[in-house]
Amino acid sequence: MLMNREAFSAQTVYFGFDRSEVHPDDSPKVSAVADALSQAPQNKILIEGHCDERGTEEYNRALGERRALSVRDRLVELGVSGDRIRTMSLGEDRPADPGFTEDAFQANRRGEFVLLTPKPGN
Repeated sequence: MLMNREAFSAQTVYFGFDRSEVHPDDSPKVSAVADALSQAPQNKILIEGHCDERGTEEYNRALGERRALSVRDRLVELGVSGDRIRTMSLGEDRPADPGFTEDAFQANRRGEFVLLTPKPGN
């Protein structure tokens, strides 16, 4: 089964300030990703953890990793094998919104899914 990368990456999970727990409002997004992965067992996923620019770079790297791991844990709870999931923290390095407003900060506190498809012949 082919998975649409754009639709897949649209399932962004957002976090509260200084939080790493998946909010119940975002649970359907994580469930949709788990369902899609169950229909395409050859695919793997990368979860990128992101932060707003407040806090030190070191702190934001750690927070981004906790966010990615939180989403990973939810996927595993939903039946996705942990060996199909990679995590990576990007901290504050790739903001979704470069602004300095609360809305921009909120947009940057996120976990994003990146579909990893197998190389031909693997």
